[in-house]
Amino acid sequence: MARWFLALLLAAGACAFTDDLKKERPKAPVSNQEDVPPEEDTSLAVKEYSFNPLQAEKELRIGNYYFRKGSFRAAAQRFREATKWNQGYADAWFRLGEAEEKLKDKPAAKEAYSKYVELAPEAKNLADVKKKIDKLK
Repeated sequence: MARWFLALLLAAGACAFTDDLKKERPKAPVSNQEDVPPEEDTSLAVKEYSFNPLQAEKELRIGNYYFRKGSFRAAAQRFREATKWNQGYADAWFRLGEAEEKLKDKPAAKEAYSKYVELAPEAKNLADVKKKIDKLK
C-alpha cells in the first residue's frame, strides 16, 4: 500500500512540475513572415548561373565525352549547362544542336543551330549549318 501511495505522490508531483515548466517557457514572437530555412538538399535548390567560361568549357568537354560514348541525352544536358554558364559560347550551341538532332528533337536542334549562326557568322561550317536548319523546318 505504501508503494501505491508513493507512486501516486510522484505522479502528482510530476504533473505539477510540467505545469510550472509550461508557465516559465517564453512565447515565440508572432510574425507575418515565416522563417524559411535554406534548402539542405542541394539537388532541390535552384541553381544560379553567372558568367563562368571555365565552367562552360568543362561542361563542353564532359558533353563531348558523353556524345562520343553515345549517351546523347547526357551530352545534351551538359551542352545546355555550358550555354547557361556562357551564353555566347558558339561551340556549345553547335554541339547542343547536334545532340538534339540525334535525340530527334527538331525544334530544339533548330533553335540551337540558329543561336550558333547568330553567334558565329564567320564560321567555316556556316553553309552546312544553314542547310541543317532548312532541313529541320
